[in-house]
Amino acid sequence: SAKDMKHRLGFLLQKSDSCDYSSSQSKKEKLSSSQRLSQEEVRKWAESLENLIHHDRGLAAFRAFLKSEYSEENIEFWVSCEEYKKTKSPAKLSPKARKIYDEFISVQATKEVNLDSCTRERTSHNMLEPTLSCFDEAQRKIFTLMEKDSYRRFLKSPYYLDLVSPPGAGCGPENCKRNHTHSLDCNSNIISQCA
Repeated sequence: SAKDMKHRLGFLLQKSDSCDYSSSQSKKEKLSSSQRLSQEEVRKWAESLENLIHHDRGLAAFRAFLKSEYSEENIEFWVSCEEYKKTKSPAKLSPKARKIYDEFISVQATKEVNLDSCTRERTSHNMLEPTLSCFDEAQRKIFTLMEKDSYRRFLKSPYYLDLVSPPGAGCGPENCKRNHTHSLDCNSNIISQCA
């Protein structure tokens, strides 16, 4: 469930000054202080969607947020396009392109992304002779959609606000139970900055 995913993600995205949320963390979930996120890194995610999704943990947090909203197909499509552009072998272009098209763009796509009919048509036409740039237009449209919609909601969500909470902002250890309403109260100044 989305709640379980968020709970697991909390361990991955721990900050160095965070409370101990669970005393029974597995070794895999424990992070050394050098691997923990700095407040500066997390704040950069609010500067642009690019900063967020080009950071491994930012991408993981955003993906978990989208999953909670049942719209993770957008970021999955974007990531698939990025991986596709790294294809070195011309022989692999066509099968990889077909897989992305079938999964995200075709009429029967299992994870269909929201594209206008013109973009969908042009992308279909690009499938006749796939190139490294055949999904560029569709990828740009989905990026813009995420930037204008889900990214703004992410910045106001506990997925982000729980990470960016500055130390000593009124959220003392006695209150540190990852209570969403409390996190929102403690970070009301961040909400106004991100709006």
